[in-house]
Amino acid sequence: MKRTSNTQQSGQYILSTEVTHVIKIAICDDEERFVALQERIVRERLQAEGTGCEITAYTQSRNLLCDITDDGFFYDLILLDIEMPGIGGMEIPQRVRSFLPNVRIIFVTSHTEYAIDAFELSIFRYVPKHNLEEKLADAVADAAKLIELEDGQEYIVRTANRMEKIPYRDIFYIRRDGKNACIVSSAGTAKVRKSLQQVFDELHAPEFLFIDRGYIVNLIQIMKIQDSMAILKNGEQLPVSRSHLQEVKRQINQFWGAHI
Repeated sequence: MKRTSNTQQSGQYILSTEVTHVIKIAICDDEERFVALQERIVRERLQAEGTGCEITAYTQSRNLLCDITDDGFFYDLILLDIEMPGIGGMEIPQRVRSFLPNVRIIFVTSHTEYAIDAFELSIFRYVPKHNLEEKLADAVADAAKLIELEDGQEYIVRTANRMEKIPYRDIFYIRRDGKNACIVSSAGTAKVRKSLQQVFDELHAPEFLFIDRGYIVNLIQIMKIQDSMAILKNGEQLPVSRSHLQEVKRQINQFWGAHI
């Protein structure tokens, strides 16, 4: 395992520039020449975007898994080869999701037949090795924009006995429950004595939108709209009212057009 970048700090290497966010990236490929090529592409593109990064490179997939599952290493983004000795790249997303539920994964591979399987694993992007120079820089830049978008914002739930902070990126949706609003997130459900409109106004973020009078959804969590249902990453399906359907589709396209 090796580490790379421009500036060393406490055992990690940070790409120095004027930045507002530092993204932690792992690159895993058993061929060192592809590791080096990916490192260069990532450094150059993120530096041009004004985004800092810490890059950790692996040539053995078991070391990547061990660092995440045993030692608690955190990564925002993993660039992952599929065909590797021992533990193949197709196994890794399933094994790290419980440790890094929000990690973005980009498959970088010579094997185009895996593209459909990559989609089914909710892989952020698929980049063929023969087209790295053209495709990888844009894929990493798009992932970085999404990571920055999701980072840092929190909704605060206050009651007489407790205060809970819920990161925006962890919220799946908010539903009406009588005079309450139930915030459903990866941590569970939190109830507040507020209307949906009050919560929506307090969130004040473009990724949240009404899909029905009884539901606000985090569109970052939407996998697809199908048969007037919003299908989310957690497997839940929420109704999109007929009167909202076209507007929901328009806002989703507008949001991703502006941010990715």
